[in-house]
Amino acid sequence: MESYRESQKHLARPYRKAVLKTLLIFTAISGLLFFTLNVQRENYPLAFAELGMACYSVFILWAIGNTRHLERWILAFILPFCITMMFALTSPRATTTVFAWVLLIPILSHLLMGRRLGLLVSAVFMGTAAVIFFFKYQDAPDMIQPLPIANMGLMSLTILAFSHIYEITREQSESRLLKMAQTDALTGLANRARLSDVFEQERKRSLRNGTPLSVLVLDLDHFKQVNDQHGHEAGDLALRHVASTLRASLRATDLATRLGGEEFAILLTNTTADQAHRVADKIRGAIESHPVPYQDQSIGLTISGGIAQFGPDGGDLRSLIGRADQYLYHAKDSGRNRIISSDSALVPCQA
Repeated sequence: MESYRESQKHLARPYRKAVLKTLLIFTAISGLLFFTLNVQRENYPLAFAELGMACYSVFILWAIGNTRHLERWILAFILPFCITMMFALTSPRATTTVFAWVLLIPILSHLLMGRRLGLLVSAVFMGTAAVIFFFKYQDAPDMIQPLPIANMGLMSLTILAFSHIYEITREQSESRLLKMAQTDALTGLANRARLSDVFEQERKRSLRNGTPLSVLVLDLDHFKQVNDQHGHEAGDLALRHVASTLRASLRATDLATRLGGEEFAILLTNTTADQAHRVADKIRGAIESHPVPYQDQSIGLTISGGIAQFGPDGGDLRSLIGRADQYLYHAKDSGRNRIISSDSALVPCQA
């Protein structure tokens, strides 16, 4: 099953889009300004490069309005942006102050592309800027002095380091908050919000690749009696025991969730209803044959379930869970400790 990285990417898009829009507007305005200034200084190659970036910024600003591929547009802009900056550094008529713009690269790269790609882009273009500086001013002793070189180098590395560390801590904090928001606190399983997010990804993959997708809903039998006879601490222990059984019985590509109370749902990728039935019966047998040790006694558990397959039983998560719940209630009415799907026989499952 996919990690939280995809969800993190979705969360990061609004602020990255805001940063990109600000950069595009700033680039368009400053590009026109520097175009005018460089024309006055008769530095025509750089002037038209600045004008080109200004026009390109306006085009990107229009293109990202309703895009679903923000990351591609970010890369499509940041690379020409940095290349134009490198061109400006090589211009014979450019002043030394143009090198100050290089300090923007690590900040913008990390804000727009994250810590990995941001660090790569920063290292490449900051390194290129350093090479340009030394080749351009190798015959100017006033510029190649240890103290100013050390100041510029340390300042550049400091900004790069702080940009990278900030992005690392931001991603880690975001990841922790996301996991807290999408994880059941008692069992450690995913919750309904996580199930909804992952289902949308798997639904699209199923439609694209023509692969089956099934939802299994499970409910502990007579769970109220466990709480009434042994206490809620025992009930919590039983729920954690079921969660552990689910983890041990499923593939890495499946997602086990706690819907609430004693009800669980499992998203089974690349799995038909018949295949899901075998998985469910394996889980049912494992729960039945492994009582929960509690204090000086063992608490026996059984579980009932219903299975719905994407397509035949519904086209969205709500309808699939609803259909699986219908089969689950049928299993309860038929004697419990069994799994039912659309075409399964209404007889007890054998462990």
